Amino acid sequence: QVQLVESGGGLVQIGGSLRLSCAASGFTLDYYSIGWFRQALGKEREGVSCISSSGDSTYYADSVKGRFTSSRDNAENTVYLQMDSLRREDTAVHYCAIITACLSVSGLGPNPGLSAWGEGTQGTVSS
Repeated sequence: QVQLVESGGGLVQIGGSLRLSCAASGFTLDYYSIGWFRQALGKEREGVSCISSSGDSTYYADSVKGRFTSSRDNAENTVYLQMDSLRREDTAVHYCAIITACLSVSGLGPNPGLSAWGEGTQGTVSS
């Protein structure tokens, strides 16, 4: 199993932005779709977005649509999640994982044969 490494979290004010990165060491992400997930304190982990291996297809949860953007740079072996117009309810630990396919955010989950959860990166939105 591959454990991806998330980074880019931090503390921002309401309305601010964060850019999360998802990288893998010694493993090429080019051929894989990637999902972004988040877990707020006391809540279950939820799917937020996914991006296909080519980057041509992206999907978003309704709660983040129009504010978050997934992208990838396969040359850099990195996937990104740009989070804009952040709200207090976006406060969570954010994770990325290899997924089977990016067809929808509904039912989004990691590919159990390939991906293990990493440590995530904490994003906190405050006033």
